[in-house]
Amino acid sequence: MTASHPAAVQALFAAWRRAVPNAQRYIDAIQAGRHGDLAGWLHALGALPRCRPAASSLGRTVSVGSPEQMTDAVRRQLETALRALLPWRKGPFCLFGVYIDAEWRSDMKWARIVPHIDLSGRRVLDAGCGNGYYGWRMLEAGAASVTGVDPSLLFALQHAAVAYYLGDRVGATRNLVLPSRLEDLEVAEPFDAIFSMGVIYHRRDPQAHLRDLARHAHAHTVLVLESLVVDARPLLPHGRYARMRNVYVAPDISTLLGWLAQAGFGAATVVDVAPTTAREQRATAWMPFQSFAHALHPMDPNRTVEGHAAPKRAVVIARKAA
Repeated sequence: MTASHPAAVQALFAAWRRAVPNAQRYIDAIQAGRHGDLAGWLHALGALPRCRPAASSLGRTVSVGSPEQMTDAVRRQLETALRALLPWRKGPFCLFGVYIDAEWRSDMKWARIVPHIDLSGRRVLDAGCGNGYYGWRMLEAGAASVTGVDPSLLFALQHAAVAYYLGDRVGATRNLVLPSRLEDLEVAEPFDAIFSMGVIYHRRDPQAHLRDLARHAHAHTVLVLESLVVDARPLLPHGRYARMRNVYVAPDISTLLGWLAQAGFGAATVVDVAPTTAREQRATAWMPFQSFAHALHPMDPNRTVEGHAAPKRAVVIARKAA
């Protein structure tokens, strides 16, 4: 850690060092500065106003502070810094009255999942965690700690911006976002609960992904797996699916359950199947690029622009087989 890093980044590095045995390699990923936009992102974090929040909430909108705690000029400074970290994919967040309307209404997905899982006192792994929105909701649901992994440096720095204000109130080391691939994660102990949401269909080898998850599970670990699904046989798109370039397979539910069994996760239960809608995923001022509406066929909303069935997602809860 060097004094040249913004306070939010120094706090991030300190949290990693306190909670992660091999923290230096994650720190090196930022200090190496290989991403072309990294300097701008760090400058944005350095521009975050110093302000101690009077209150916070880990509810549907993860919120910290109130508008009255900042002048209009300082709040504009905060909003400018946060906008420099676009695109915000998961949310929503509200920092001192600055509402971050992310592309995904992640609160809607969480509302479909949380009735089916007890996180009280559990150590949680969130694979493909994005900017850590779900980690805050997991703490709200009683999790003891959340370790999130996502290879995107931007998502780790978005998380750092939120944690800069929230961290002292809920424990900076209780919700971590590490810039790492799941297969590179090394931790001392297995986790009590593992989440993989919106990841498996982006893997060339979905069963290898499940084996990587199983590597971090003990005999009583609960797995929450969310995936695109289709009604018939698995879909292997040739080219894009819903404008996404890296969807390698969208399984049917039977195939998904088979993969889980082969990876050692039994007692699997499908707790939710829901179509993706433009209410849940859409372009906003905080993610101003093409989104879900652009992925559907203009003449048939039940089809993608490529002619495939429109996206729907299933949530499966399973347990590591003893």
